[in-house]
Amino acid sequence: MFIPKVLLEEKLKSLLMEDVGLGDVTTAVAVPEGLKADAVVVAKEACVVAGIEEVTVLAEVLGLKVKSVVRDGDEVDAGQTILEFSGDARNILVAERTVLNLLSRMCGIATATRKLVKALKQARVGTKIAATRKTAPGLLYFDKKAVAIGGGDPHRLHLDDMVLIKDNHIAIAGSLEEAINRVKQKVSFSKKIEVEVTSVDDAVYAAEAGADIVMLDNMTPEKIKDAVEAIRRSGLNRAVLIEASGQITEENFLEYASTQVVDVLSIGALTHDVKCVDISLEIKK
Repeated sequence: MFIPKVLLEEKLKSLLMEDVGLGDVTTAVAVPEGLKADAVVVAKEACVVAGIEEVTVLAEVLGLKVKSVVRDGDEVDAGQTILEFSGDARNILVAERTVLNLLSRMCGIATATRKLVKALKQARVGTKIAATRKTAPGLLYFDKKAVAIGGGDPHRLHLDDMVLIKDNHIAIAGSLEEAINRVKQKVSFSKKIEVEVTSVDDAVYAAEAGADIVMLDNMTPEKIKDAVEAIRRSGLNRAVLIEASGQITEENFLEYASTQVVDVLSIGALTHDVKCVDISLEIKK
């Protein structure tokens, strides 16, 4: 994932401004103006590192010098230094919580994703792990990038990425058939069409109607196998990706992958149930 540095700077500045408010009153009275300091950022537990680029850009905006000891995607042990800062002591302290919040969350997402990706590889299953749009408001870019760093697929980044017909679209359209017909009449050829279904019959209909991706929502692994077999029996002579979603967790995802018929497992918990990594910033002098 890539956005121009100037746009990334603006995103990071907004996060910092939210924390700073009208000024850091503690630092203003406790730390002399013009004082220089060195600091290190340390991972207090083993993790997959994510957020190095973002924290570096934020620090540079504040005039700090940054040395990256590791890179995004590296796996580190507890106690390992991942970044070093030097420069104005006030600016280091002002940015501290924003830096740690961003790193802790991104590392947590990347670590959880990497764990699942490794398990699939060890099981010799080609299924992909994907995120969902269940991200924290304002942090979509960072959450999705952390999934990618962990080896997962970010799925849709925005509503304009592709068509995804869900239950509420179908409810408003009146039927699955009507929802798909409306989309196919008006949407650009450049947009893939995904349809969320909850029954075997609807899965077959969506595939036959031209869906590029059929999302099997809240189905058991056994019912997923039934749906895919029904699609195959329909005589469809083009490739349709199969995505499974809903109630898929770290505990049961291998059951879905082991069906050998699921191309993508989308797991909302990667970004909406984040276990942040314990990371600290320590002033050295």
